[in-house]
Amino acid sequence: MWVNWIQEIATAHWSAVAAPEHVDKYVWVVTRHEIDYRGNISEGESVTAETFIPEGPRGAQFDRCVEFRDSSGKRIVAARSTWAMLDKASGRLVRVPAEVAAPFL
Repeated sequence: MWVNWIQEIATAHWSAVAAPEHVDKYVWVVTRHEIDYRGNISEGESVTAETFIPEGPRGAQFDRCVEFRDSSGKRIVAARSTWAMLDKASGRLVRVPAEVAAPFL
């Protein structure tokens, strides 16, 4: 459940913020997830999520953090995922261009 939400939030953020020509040209794949579980929720409870990019890209890779908080505001899950950018046409890794990274920093 948490990993699915992490990935859905990241891809929704990409789709909402990235320039349409970048969304058309590039795709991201996860190369690593680090997840700290500090609590959980029960069925019917809700969480809020916040995503942010802690620093600029390194070559083809970009880290993204997602934090989930319960209804009292307690952080219950914190994740840091490494994503790699691929060119859709070739399927090859590509260095993240500054214009692609800029809206997320």
